[in-house]
Amino acid sequence: MIDDQSLLESARRLSEALAPGDLDATLTQLTAAAVDLIPEVVYASITVRHGDDRLETVGPTHPALIELDKAQYTFHEGPCYDAATDETHVVSTNLSEDPRFMKYGPVAVEAGIRAQAAFRLFDSRESQGALNLYATEVGAFEDLGGTAALFKHQAAVAISYAREVTNLKEALETRKTIGQAMGIVMERYQLTDDRAFAFLTRLSQQRNVKLRLVAQELIAASDERGNEERDDEEPSAPQDAAG
Repeated sequence: MIDDQSLLESARRLSEALAPGDLDATLTQLTAAAVDLIPEVVYASITVRHGDDRLETVGPTHPALIELDKAQYTFHEGPCYDAATDETHVVSTNLSEDPRFMKYGPVAVEAGIRAQAAFRLFDSRESQGALNLYATEVGAFEDLGGTAALFKHQAAVAISYAREVTNLKEALETRKTIGQAMGIVMERYQLTDDRAFAFLTRLSQQRNVKLRLVAQELIAASDERGNEERDDEEPSAPQDAAG
């Protein structure tokens, strides 16, 4: 059992490990911190379930986890699959004898993984995420104790902040893209900025496509047209004078 002093030390180290950043950077920091701070963890990854039910592995601390996580997605079983799609907390202290994971268990054992745990990190309208913990010894994770609860709490705070950073970056990038597309429309059709924005908005509504995507398509088409015009302007190679 982990004492209070150890929990306080883990809290301090976790706080230091989670530097402010965007969502991808934060998730990668979380898996590295899990290996460093949670007892018996040898490897860690995060499974993200997207809004279209697609499952993705993020921040694996070892390349082998890509295939292990993929096996769980394929079999629709395993701690990381269950924690990302249904349960909030899943522990298997002996994968070779766990009746819940008859397909996945042998794959894990062959890869040297004897025990596994996973718990839900975040839930949102767009995605769900679970932290996957891997151990090489049978009997690991019998008592994740307060460290796991503490980790989950601080991870939630870090992820919430990271989402704000990521959303801000995306908003700024979207604003930049729409502004660039408005400039193209203003130059091509001799429109004011208000009318150029109304033009893009109308296209978005007519096609039922987000304004950002309409702007990206317009910019891409303009770039392609510019490349074609430059190709047409290039002088042809001189003819051989001999003849």
